[in-house]
Amino acid sequence: MDPHGEFRRDEEGFVPRYDVRCRACGTTFEVNRPMARADDAAPCPHGHDDTVRLLPTVGLAGRATASPAAVATSGGSGGCCGGGCCG
Repeated sequence: MDPHGEFRRDEEGFVPRYDVRCRACGTTFEVNRPMARADDAAPCPHGHDDTVRLLPTVGLAGRATASPAAVATSGGSGGCCGGGCCG
């Protein structure tokens, strides 16, 4: 598992983690498997077979994009060469 807990490494490389929910009991659990097997059945830890893989959530880091008004008042469109800060 990497330091962030997202992937496990096997013989073929990094293996993504998928979140799965059991439709019978509502339990959410994780499975690690190659992307080629992402849609394979994943039995619930409580023995149920009616499960569904959940859509991944993507965490974004960084700063927010400036609003068009903020860009207009700053005198540039961002970046060193686009913002007119280069000599």
